[in-house]
Amino acid sequence: MAEIYLMMNKPKGYVCSAASDSHKTVYELLPPELQNLVKNARRGHRLHTIGRLDADTTGLLLLTTDGKFSHKIAAAGMTKTYLATLKNPVTQELQAQYKTRAAQGLILPPEKKAPEQQAAPAQIKFISQNTAQITVTEGKFHEVRRIFKALGNEVAELERIAIGPLKLPKDLPYGAYKTFSKDFFDI
Repeated sequence: MAEIYLMMNKPKGYVCSAASDSHKTVYELLPPELQNLVKNARRGHRLHTIGRLDADTTGLLLLTTDGKFSHKIAAAGMTKTYLATLKNPVTQELQAQYKTRAAQGLILPPEKKAPEQQAAPAQIKFISQNTAQITVTEGKFHEVRRIFKALGNEVAELERIAIGPLKLPKDLPYGAYKTFSKDFFDI
């Protein structure tokens, strides 16, 4: 069987686990033949997400049946870029401070199951006083939200727009998916 490589535009309200009591799962957005590959395929060839997005985050989500590929992506420290809408506007003076502090790596405040921890440097580019593009190299629990919390702000909306060189297609509606080639990634 050929491996499957999908990119999805994850909508809000869905989780990235195979089963959930409180939310719909991203796998419910797939047709039955693909849903069947989540639990019924042999180990190492089950359809799974590469990384996760929390229920409130939208955007680019990768799914594959190729366990070796997903491990390579995770181990490569692939960049992940998000578009964050912030609760409080950030003045130009504060924008420079946000950029500098994030670029140095911040201490992330504890949240739910995640303890206080050091984040690797992140790059922030402001689009407006309330909107920032942020690129991280890790996948810590609620990392982007915790980075902005450490900076004294709060994320109101969060969308992942790229993983490494792969960008979320602007014409891919929420809940829709399409295939991609693993050759797109140089790993």
